[in-house]
Amino acid sequence: MASTSVSRVVPAPPQQVWDLIGGFDALPDWLPYIPESTALEGGRVRRLANPDGEVIVERLVGFDEAERHYSYAILEAPFPVNGYVSTLRVHTLPGRDDVAEVQWSGRFNPDGVSDEEAEDLFAGIYRDGLEALHQKLSA
Repeated sequence: MASTSVSRVVPAPPQQVWDLIGGFDALPDWLPYIPESTALEGGRVRRLANPDGEVIVERLVGFDEAERHYSYAILEAPFPVNGYVSTLRVHTLPGRDDVAEVQWSGRFNPDGVSDEEAEDLFAGIYRDGLEALHQKLSA
């Protein structure tokens, strides 16, 4: 199993960051790569569309409001992996209430590509996503 993790300090208090990103159906609010999200099965599944019209279907597998994180599994996607589970987490930085650290991590089994290729793919997605979040919170 391969894995990757990316973190980024963003210019907003942890609760403000969580209020923006903590809803499982909230990706279009901050992630330009996902302009459309449809909640299914009472909000436990999301059907996403990217700008190319490709479909990604994900299931919420863990959620902790108090600890500010959720985990999800990919059910359907145009990515060369299977067994994908990812976590999006907002951390408080000691002594700072004006910023937060956001960590996006995932583990998966590469399918037809090397571990390194799959890790690089998701590290890039996470890095670009956290950069978009930083820009959204800086506006």
